Amino acid sequence: MNLIILEEAASTNTELRGMVDAEHGTIVAARRQTAGRGQRGNTWESAAGENLTFSILVRPKAIPPSKQMAISRAVSLAIVRWLDRYLKEEAAIKWPNDIYVGDKKICGILIEHVLTSGRIDRTIIGVGININQTKFLSDAPNPVSLSQLTGKSYPIDSMLEEVGAEILKHVEAEDKAGGELTESDYMLRLWRREGFYKYRDAGGEFMARIARVAGDGMLTLEREDGKQLTYAFKEVAAIL
Repeated sequence: MNLIILEEAASTNTELRGMVDAEHGTIVAARRQTAGRGQRGNTWESAAGENLTFSILVRPKAIPPSKQMAISRAVSLAIVRWLDRYLKEEAAIKWPNDIYVGDKKICGILIEHVLTSGRIDRTIIGVGININQTKFLSDAPNPVSLSQLTGKSYPIDSMLEEVGAEILKHVEAEDKAGGELTESDYMLRLWRREGFYKYRDAGGEFMARIARVAGDGMLTLEREDGKQLTYAFKEVAAIL
C-alpha cells in the first residue's frame, strides 16, 4: 500500500487518474476535498479534516470487463465489514454501492474503470466516509457520520490505513477468484433486502422487493403482483 496524503485536492479520483504509472494499491487521500464527486453527478460534502476522502488504484488481473461489478461488490463488503468493528447496528449496501446505516447514508463510492484491449487496465475506487463530522450543511437528505452514531471521535489517519487495507484485501481476493467470490455475501448485506418498499422508475412509484442482483450489477425487483422487472443503474430509485 502506497499512501499519499494531500492537504487539499479538488477530487482524489482526478488526482489519481493523472498518475498514469501509479502502482497497484496506491491510495491518494485529501484532508480537504473541494469538488468531490458522487454517483449521479452529485457532489460529496465533507468538512475539512473530519472525514475520509480518498481514492485507491487497483490493477485487476483476472476480472474481465463483463464482471466489473465484482469490484464494486468487494469494495462495498469491505467497508460494511470494517464498519462492523465500530457500530452496534449493521451497515448495509444500498444498490449498487452506497453504504447506509438504517435509512441514513454514511459512505459513498464512485468507481471508474480504464479499459485497454478488452481488459480492465486499472480501476480507481473513490470513497467518502463520514467519520467525525456532526453538522451537514448541504441539501443531501440523509447524511450521517460514525461520530453521530457512536458519540465518539476517531483518528482519521489510522482509520484511513485500516479501511484502505480492508478494501485492498477484498479486491485482491475477488481478483484471485476471477470475479466470482462475493455475489452471495453481497446479497446478504443489501439494504432493504427483505420485504416490500417503495421505488420509482420512469413509469412512476410502486412497491417491490429485491429479487436478485445479477453478476453484471443489474437489479431485479419483484412487484407485489409477482411481476419482475430488471434495471440498470439510474433506471430506478428507492424512495426513503
